Amino acid sequence: MDMTGQQHIPASKEEVWSALNDADVLKVCIPGCQELTKSSETEMSAVAVIKVGPVKARFQGAVTLSDLDPPNGYRITGEGQGGVAGFAKGVAVVRLEAVEDGTVLHYTVDAQIGGKLSQLGGRLIDATAKQMSGQFFKRFAEEIRARQGAGQSLATSTEGDAFAQPGPVRQSVAVTSSSESASALPRARAVQVSASPTGTSLSLPVLAAVVFAAVVVATWALHGGLLPSLTPPADGPARISPDLASIVQLIMAAAIGYLFGSRGRRAG
Repeated sequence: MDMTGQQHIPASKEEVWSALNDADVLKVCIPGCQELTKSSETEMSAVAVIKVGPVKARFQGAVTLSDLDPPNGYRITGEGQGGVAGFAKGVAVVRLEAVEDGTVLHYTVDAQIGGKLSQLGGRLIDATAKQMSGQFFKRFAEEIRARQGAGQSLATSTEGDAFAQPGPVRQSVAVTSSSESASALPRARAVQVSASPTGTSLSLPVLAAVVFAAVVVATWALHGGLLPSLTPPADGPARISPDLASIVQLIMAAAIGYLFGSRGRRAG
């Protein structure tokens, strides 16, 4: 009996290769498999109950893997004994091909059946083999998807645990920052209010009046004279002492400087 086919599996080539070498996965996927033990990296023993038409038999056999080319494929050689039902032996070549949405598993099977099973007819045997092959690949794809889902759930749970604590911390920081911003706003307003001119500040007209009064007082003190009159006349004593004259000049200079400085600051 010769059988060739291919099966699309929605998983990466590495994942399919790993599953093909996992005894637990194969045991779940092989129809009628009761036991599957992996004695080495390339040898396994199996017990399976197979029903072909009216014949049902329990087969015990050994499977050997060869021509390993991970993760591209290998060769499977197996032989099983079913007592009075007969025997089965064969070789299967498995090749994996990566495609855009998964992996395509190509297989070629060359099998021989003897004993009572061989008397059932080739059509019945071929139909049973194709049915068992379809069941195997369906379960195989489902098992890979189940393992992928378990891996994603574990990754999500790990990420959730990793970010469980920082969440409240970030929220606390945000609340604290908002509180500090809210409390800082009245303080800023208070600073602006205190820095703004109040009713007690001297306006520019008032400063001008003060300077004008200072000039009038200084002029009166000099008996009607202006700044050049601060020097003593040639024909008589000074009208005011030099010390007082210096003080008056300083007062007038300070008042005029203050006036023009205030105007400059306001213009800026």
